[in-house]
Amino acid sequence: MTTSPAPFGLLLDVDGPIASPVTRTIAIPSIVSDLVALAHAGIPIVFNTGRSDAFLRQEVVAPLVAAGLPPHARIFAVAEKGAVWFEITPTGAGEISSAPELAVPIDYAAAIEKLVTEKFDEYMFFDHTKRAMVSVEQHTSIENSDYKRKQAEFDKMAYAEMRQHDLGVTHDVLSTADSAGAVAFRIDSTIISTDIESVQLGKDLGAMRAIELLLPGGALPATWRTVGDSRTDYAMADWLHEQGYEVSHVDVRPADGIPATPYPVLTAGELIHDEAGAAFLTRWVEMVRGTAAHDGDVH
Repeated sequence: MTTSPAPFGLLLDVDGPIASPVTRTIAIPSIVSDLVALAHAGIPIVFNTGRSDAFLRQEVVAPLVAAGLPPHARIFAVAEKGAVWFEITPTGAGEISSAPELAVPIDYAAAIEKLVTEKFDEYMFFDHTKRAMVSVEQHTSIENSDYKRKQAEFDKMAYAEMRQHDLGVTHDVLSTADSAGAVAFRIDSTIISTDIESVQLGKDLGAMRAIELLLPGGALPATWRTVGDSRTDYAMADWLHEQGYEVSHVDVRPADGIPATPYPVLTAGELIHDEAGAAFLTRWVEMVRGTAAHDGDVH
């Protein structure tokens, strides 16, 4: 068990900073070796992603285990934006925990799967590995520009399907109710997917779960680095800042625009996506080894 805090902790989105948005795998070998090196140095690491636990086990956990995670590693995964979570150990993924009360209604999920199969199968697929969210993702064989055109059409039909299931629609928030009270859902479109999810899910919920998962393992660092490729990823840095932690956010796709924040936002110059993520991971390894004084902007 860790008895003293590490110099910093990491909250990492997966698609973009870690996994290539093109191949949907960890395509840069140094990412795996640097993550293992940081784990050896006692850095707490939590993957905070919209991906499913099945995706993480195959594309993230397996390479880390193969690279030799140490027994003292403090690594967790928060999947589906806070709906699912588990520990990552030297032997693989630990017990899966989830929040089924945050799941999209089953009948609506079935309708979306049918919609994809009948009208959009050439461009996208229904993700059967999700436990709480409904996600539809671009085929890797399709050009992103072609997918984006069809995605806009799909999103409109997904809204219409909400009405067919008596789910009220207010702008981008889709509302329904269950026996426990009001539950609201939204459609969140990314560069390679559309997620339909409870409005209670998000990278801020993922950050909260991350801290809850790490606390039993000992003292937590006062300083954090969060990494993401979209504006919604800033929510994890926002949450940590609100809790009194010192935080810097790394934006690996800053072309979307960097918002005003009360904390530093770091970029990697001309590098984007997993190349930017790899550059920062290497810098952080250098920091814990004492060969770099700070992370700053990576160029």
